[in-house]
Amino acid sequence: MQTGNNRRDFLKSLGIMSLGAFAGSSIVSACAGKTGDAAHATDSASVIATEAKPLFFKISLAEWSLNKSIFGGKMSNLDFPAKAKNDFGVSAVEYVNQFFKDKATDQAYLAELKKRCDDVGVTSVLIMCDGEGGLGDTDEKKRIQAVDNHKKWADAAKFLGCHSIRVNAYGEGTAEEVSKTATDGLRRLSEYGKTLGINVIVENHGGYSSNGQWLSEVIKNTGMENCGTLPDFGNFCIKGQPDKCDEWYDRYKGTEEMMTYAKGVSAKTFNFDDAGNCIETDYVKMLQIVKNVGYNNYIGIEYEGSSLSEEEGILKTKALLERVGGTLS
Repeated sequence: MQTGNNRRDFLKSLGIMSLGAFAGSSIVSACAGKTGDAAHATDSASVIATEAKPLFFKISLAEWSLNKSIFGGKMSNLDFPAKAKNDFGVSAVEYVNQFFKDKATDQAYLAELKKRCDDVGVTSVLIMCDGEGGLGDTDEKKRIQAVDNHKKWADAAKFLGCHSIRVNAYGEGTAEEVSKTATDGLRRLSEYGKTLGINVIVENHGGYSSNGQWLSEVIKNTGMENCGTLPDFGNFCIKGQPDKCDEWYDRYKGTEEMMTYAKGVSAKTFNFDDAGNCIETDYVKMLQIVKNVGYNNYIGIEYEGSSLSEEEGILKTKALLERVGGTLS
């Protein structure tokens, strides 16, 4: 993994706690040492049939997969829709707000972005929102400010034709305290989102949010149908730092718990074996969990590895989704 600009460093600099599972070799040793899932991933995926069927889900591309190119100035957020369609054959995109952080209310910019999507036949799915304050902040004034900060992104999502904004349910305090405050913050924001027809969805993104049971209870307690989850297959570090996790939550158990409220899914990958299977996650097992709840919406490609180029990693993740998904359809 690169140690320079990345979403985890960005969030850490803003004071967000324990930001998930993001180091490939650490994930393998943690999972294999505890449950043997890494070894199972290869064994399970290697025996699936090769005959592909129509997928039970749709594929989108998460913009973070191209963060090195964007941070490096090789492309911009405006280039993203055409890049997704022309280079990867993906017709749906998931934006990251930090790549157009000062453009949330810039109608000319948003209109241009929408036009570029329309020109190549690309659907805008969601905006991943970071750096706008803690929706679970135990300080009520700060929490309400965070809610207000996110509203402009809900407006932008509506304009672009997205169905959701992805937010973070973080705050400082005990699990019980943050559960209550996150429920409050998410409810407030979801009430606003409801007026726009926009969902407010939470990713397991480190700390308490990577505990599937905790996050599911928070979503349930909001009482809002447009408040849901975005299960990420790789982000299950609940204690420690991204490069050295002290405690992992079972990724399959966590995904199963969150799928009850899922309005999006993130197919995280880091490393692949010679057969094209994800080393860290058993995609046969994981996609079966997704299918079991009747989910048929977008699954977003999010490659975060460093052993392959961004392009290679994206294409391998797409091929994996198509191969495994086809056998389960």
